[in-house]
Amino acid sequence: MIERGGQLVLRVLDNVQQATIQPIIKKFIKLGTLVNTDEYAIYGRLSEWGYEHKSVCHGHGEYARDEDGDGFHEVHVNTMEGCWSLLRSWLRPHRGISQERLPIYVGFFQFIHNVRLRGKSLFRSLVEALVCVNPEPV
Repeated sequence: MIERGGQLVLRVLDNVQQATIQPIIKKFIKLGTLVNTDEYAIYGRLSEWGYEHKSVCHGHGEYARDEDGDGFHEVHVNTMEGCWSLLRSWLRPHRGISQERLPIYVGFFQFIHNVRLRGKSLFRSLVEALVCVNPEPV
């Protein structure tokens, strides 16, 4: 899940069933939020769960839709598709990642995306996150 211009949330799931994704969606997405997805059936109950839902149908060649005619294609999942593409490229050199360790790699990728820093600045943010720097005296 990703909010355009916002935070990325990635989870490695045991399965892709509605019962598995519903608690994750409810934890990270505020009720009433507009959620754009592709046509995959797993998202079919988003409206019942309290979300506004729009989808694009990749199976029919639809990747983005301009609903109000202003030339801006509001309905798309390109932001998330781009993240998957980056994740696959990032994992490719690490051939043979075990299923056991995959959540660690995915979590680190999520961290890197969300801090939006590179180089030494990224390293400092990582150390601060790991050490839980607390500037208040104990």
